[in-house]
Amino acid sequence: MHTPFLLTQNKPEAITKSQRIKALLGGSIGNLVEWYDWYAYSAFALYFAPVFFPKGSSTAQLLQTAAIFAVGFIMRPIGGWIFGSLADRKGRKWAMTVSVLMMSFGSLLIGITPSYNAIGVSAPLLLLLARLLQGLSVGGEYGSSATYLSEVAHPNHRGFYSSFQYVTLIGGQLLALGLQVLLQQIFLTENQMQSWGWRIPFFVGALLALVAFYMRRNMEESQSFQKKASSTQNQHGSLQFLFARHPKAVLTVVGLTLGGTLAFYTYTTYMQKFLVNTVHLTKERAALIIFCLMLIYAALQPLFGWISDRIGRKPLLISFGILGTLFTVPILTAISQTTSEWTAFLLILFALVIVSGYTSICAVVKAEMFPAEIRALGVGFPYAITVAIFGGTAEYLALWLKNIGHEAWYYWYITACIFLSLIVYIFSRDSKSNSYIDREEDFLS
Repeated sequence: MHTPFLLTQNKPEAITKSQRIKALLGGSIGNLVEWYDWYAYSAFALYFAPVFFPKGSSTAQLLQTAAIFAVGFIMRPIGGWIFGSLADRKGRKWAMTVSVLMMSFGSLLIGITPSYNAIGVSAPLLLLLARLLQGLSVGGEYGSSATYLSEVAHPNHRGFYSSFQYVTLIGGQLLALGLQVLLQQIFLTENQMQSWGWRIPFFVGALLALVAFYMRRNMEESQSFQKKASSTQNQHGSLQFLFARHPKAVLTVVGLTLGGTLAFYTYTTYMQKFLVNTVHLTKERAALIIFCLMLIYAALQPLFGWISDRIGRKPLLISFGILGTLFTVPILTAISQTTSEWTAFLLILFALVIVSGYTSICAVVKAEMFPAEIRALGVGFPYAITVAIFGGTAEYLALWLKNIGHEAWYYWYITACIFLSLIVYIFSRDSKSNSYIDREEDFLS
């Protein structure tokens, strides 16, 4: 055990309100840019799928782009391990700064890659390489930023402030969709979008990532990391230490994430394709509907985070688990059968309200489960594995089941995964009343 004398010798000064706001802003903006770059691929896949995969039906082309989207997720556990370890060893700020640079390079590579007709099979291979780099980057981003935002937030408002991780995550998708709507409806024709317009968002993403890099270089490091850095350096970032000391917490992260990540990717990244491919809306109308829904969804996150600061995290998670289990099949079935855009809009909105019970607090719940010396790795690695298996394959599985004529099976698959998470929610302790971060805050005060 580390003595109080050694810890107080390295006790950092209390973070000021202005420093806290600057840290939250820097962490959030960088997170927004990372997720913009990640989601630009999904938002514009409807346009560049024929460029890289010119043969086959539209569903087959989307299947191939979804496969590369899924392969990108394979790198996320590796990114969660590498960057989580670095965040626990070298600092949250250092890991987040490097990850955003890697994302910038991946976006630039997609933007400059020639078509299949120009360079043959090298085109999809370069697309794959870019997505692997982006997967590595975003895999490291989640654990590092979730840890950082939770650590620098005020103890009484940790749920509220950490909810901004998903605000900016959704904001990244909003930026991608918003740019798509502008290009579609104001600046470019359908042929121009198909030919070269889809490259624009990837160049924009590369430039925005450089801005985020500059902001992150000037962030304050979290007190929790500073306090632990000198006292437990030999234990930082070790998978062996993580699994030996915190096996239950690791399994809990997997269970917490399972249903929530699948529901999130279904109602956000996949839903635009679902509206085009199943409901038969135009690409433009589908993009506009999802954009408006994401605005509302982003605004819901701080509200649900604020509620969790008052009643605890567990009631929100259980509410998501129960409502998700009961209503997933009816909601998706109703959307698939409707011919009304307003009906589709309201049904998806209802689903997003349900999912907010998970997304608004998932970052802080996981961060509160681990001590500072292993927190970024503990949050990022098991989360990334779960997202890679279930979130990363969501689009591909949905499209594959549709292709073989059993689309409804996907609805029941989501329901089963949410139900499994519900069981975990019920038997887990409320992280708000059992928070490692609060113990560290108490010591620092």
